[in-house]
Amino acid sequence: MLGPALTLIHTGRTPTRSALTAELDVTRATAGAVAAELAALGLVTVDPHPIGTGRGRPSHRLGITPDGPLVLAAQLHADGLSVALAGLGGVLGEPVHHPLPADTGPEQVLRAIAEAGAALIRGTRRRCLGAALALPHPVTEPDGTALAALHFGWPSGTPVGALFAELLAEQLAAADLGPRVRHPLPTAVANDANLAALAEYRHGAGRDARHLLLVTAGHRGVGGALVVDGRLHTGSAGLALEVGHLTVDRCGRDCPCGNRGCLNVETDPQALLAAADRTPAPGVPLLAQAQAVIRAADHDPRAREAVDQVAKLLAIGLAGLANILNPDRIVLSGLHRELLAAAPDRLRAIVADRSLWGRVCQVRIVAAELEHAELVGAAELAWQPYLADPQLAAR
Repeated sequence: MLGPALTLIHTGRTPTRSALTAELDVTRATAGAVAAELAALGLVTVDPHPIGTGRGRPSHRLGITPDGPLVLAAQLHADGLSVALAGLGGVLGEPVHHPLPADTGPEQVLRAIAEAGAALIRGTRRRCLGAALALPHPVTEPDGTALAALHFGWPSGTPVGALFAELLAEQLAAADLGPRVRHPLPTAVANDANLAALAEYRHGAGRDARHLLLVTAGHRGVGGALVVDGRLHTGSAGLALEVGHLTVDRCGRDCPCGNRGCLNVETDPQALLAAADRTPAPGVPLLAQAQAVIRAADHDPRAREAVDQVAKLLAIGLAGLANILNPDRIVLSGLHRELLAAAPDRLRAIVADRSLWGRVCQVRIVAAELEHAELVGAAELAWQPYLADPQLAAR
């Protein structure tokens, strides 16, 4: 019962002990004992002064221990890498961003991430319980092998999970942090879109959805993920929901997957820049340049035309996904969130018109709420063993 209780508190669904009692369907005494044990583990706080809720007996407010343990969240994307420390409750510390190393081979990139993460851990007095890395390409489960790492040309089958664990352990051993870091430190890797979807489901625009589909375009390419009744649908080996390779224009641009006209190359930042006849500027993140095109659409007819064109192709893809998956909510993140804001009626109308059930039960299409959702999701992955068994935090 400790795990379900901590998950409820972590996701903000039980702000008081009485709410915990109701969600767990237990007696007040049992809920009190569970909350007290979680507090003894240093994970949650129980306000000793009961508060009135307007009905029934006053209850005690529950919260996350402000100086409790942390996990390391890391993200690799096409233009650089980011690291942050994160507590329970979806609370992410200020991310630190670094450029990619000159050599973008797997060991060199993962070493740079390990060095950046270890520097953050050295700078805090709070205990670190785990680490997780979000990757912009398919990752097998549970071994953490990267497949089709197209952005960097890594060999298919690169053992990213093992390499990341080894390199981070080296950095932390050199720092000699003692009990401030759990030994051995649990590590994990996963696809960034999967982790963003998990973060939005638990802490953002996906709260209360049963079947949540997330579609996102970050620095390059398009990713997607599905959360069904609180669990990521990742397929037999973690490779499900590669929505970026859904064809939306049979005469479109060539995709690195070998197909053409994929959502991946028709609705990402490069596609929007191409549609607006803009050449990418070196040294400036592609996402920022694409966002500038969207802002210019209010006064620049060519930018407006580009936004409408890419939004239409995105809507065609979303309609196809809605037909296949029947989600009750679609969350758009990254560049797609900006396209939704720029053309909300057009995008939603095309999805409704082209999806099988669109006219009678139109799926909700909403903007992602979380900044740095991939990092928040990586933190969720690192926290997962402790949400399943909070007593691990004492070891």
